[in-house]
Amino acid sequence: MELTYYSDFAVRLVNTEEPLRGTDSLTSVDAVRGLFGEAQHAARRAGEGDVTRLRGVRSRLRAVFTAAAEGDEVAAVDLLNALLLEYPASPQISGHDHLDEAGRPRWHLHLAEHPSSATAGYAAIACMGLAFQLTDLGVDRLGICEAAPCRNAYIDTSTNRSKRYCSDRCATRANVAAYRARKRRERALSGRTDDASRRSAEPSEP
Repeated sequence: MELTYYSDFAVRLVNTEEPLRGTDSLTSVDAVRGLFGEAQHAARRAGEGDVTRLRGVRSRLRAVFTAAAEGDEVAAVDLLNALLLEYPASPQISGHDHLDEAGRPRWHLHLAEHPSSATAGYAAIACMGLAFQLTDLGVDRLGICEAAPCRNAYIDTSTNRSKRYCSDRCATRANVAAYRARKRRERALSGRTDDASRRSAEPSEP
């Protein structure tokens, strides 16, 4: 499994909260376990305390994405480095479950899951995966959706570095909103032009 895959753990955690909408889905032990997906070994350690601890990690990861989106690359890297120091990962070579056509292992790096807590395990995976994406693609590939009120985090893997929204749905909503705003401006401008034309056509008083 490519280590960049683990960056999805960071995006998934950050997007459990929508600050401008006032929603938060990270409210229970089941929600914590649901974040892990197929990585269930660390999830089994989840307890009530992990809800609060993971919320703290979430805030710090959002700060990484926000700094990157604002063009402050140094701050984004510093924030992520602080998390990496606090939640170190344990890379191991794996491959016995992934064989090629000749039956030989497809060796790859895997982040081992033997943490002290669910939070430690999840944070280590998320931060290491994000670090690999950041160094592979560039800090500017980390973004915050521009479609208000959505503020979801995303990683731009497009070839032309053009992504501005977290999903096609948000891109469509933003385009529709921009179109309607443009039409309102055009109608307002047309109304002012018509008023000016009428006033200029009125006969002046003798």
